[in-house]
Amino acid sequence: MGEDEPSVPLSHRVPDLGALELLLAVARLGSLGRAARARGISQPAASSRIRSMERQLGVALVERSPRGSRLTDAGALVTDWARRVVEAAEAFDAGAQALRGRRDSRLRVAASMTIAEYLLPGWLIALRAELPGTAVSLLAGNSSVVAERLLAGEADLGFVEGLAVPAGLDGAVIAHDRLVVVAAPSHPWTRRRGELTADELAATPLILRERGSGTRQVLDAALAAHGGLAEPLLELASTTAVKAAVVSEAAPSVLSELAVGEELGARRLVEIPVRGLRLGRELRAVWPAGQRPAGPARRLLGLTRGTP
Repeated sequence: MGEDEPSVPLSHRVPDLGALELLLAVARLGSLGRAARARGISQPAASSRIRSMERQLGVALVERSPRGSRLTDAGALVTDWARRVVEAAEAFDAGAQALRGRRDSRLRVAASMTIAEYLLPGWLIALRAELPGTAVSLLAGNSSVVAERLLAGEADLGFVEGLAVPAGLDGAVIAHDRLVVVAAPSHPWTRRRGELTADELAATPLILRERGSGTRQVLDAALAAHGGLAEPLLELASTTAVKAAVVSEAAPSVLSELAVGEELGARRLVEIPVRGLRLGRELRAVWPAGQRPAGPARRLLGLTRGTP
């Protein structure tokens, strides 16, 4: 058949696999009743299915007698064809199972830094308890890098912290987060009486995550109406590095509440209230558009649903 010729659908006279398997059982066992038991159906149901197949093909397949059932000449020929069809279907099923097994043997996750450090470890421990045979690899990077890896086919599931689902991806909100302004205890902002204003925050050189990170996207958008961010004092590629710089009294920063909980509790950092500035954000699971997560990726996505 040429490439431009329309494909021809299978004839409506081709029986389904279940009917062919029943016919093979009759040929093997020599009795419609024994074939019915072997297939886990009643004898009347088996008889009805054979009659339906005979009408569908337009030929008699089985002769019934008190001594059992035997194939007609046409039935013997159809049985030979049926055996080849069923064997091909079994090979197809085995191949599909092998593909599923290969898919389920690994999971490639790409996650933005905050999610990778503070949420994913718990999810992956729970996943390992359910799927101990699945090998998981994790790539941590900013939200832009996560999107690039998914679109390049280098990750099965991603997690981002930005304002929206990146282009070319579908996603679902899995949690909510809040950005907080933090400073070292010795910083002058910790001793002021009134709240910091958004204009003051925007005008202050801060220690920030790099452009492309979800934290930076949210902060840029929130301060756009207040003149935009001042030139950062430092831009660092990890939340841990930013926290270390703030603790060393270099300058304040804006970070995820998830990331600074321990430092705030130990008073190594102090949260600075900001008047009239909303810094909430949604955390999302993302995947290539039109490709719903399957296998371990789908299970991991399910485990994120209970996240506060």
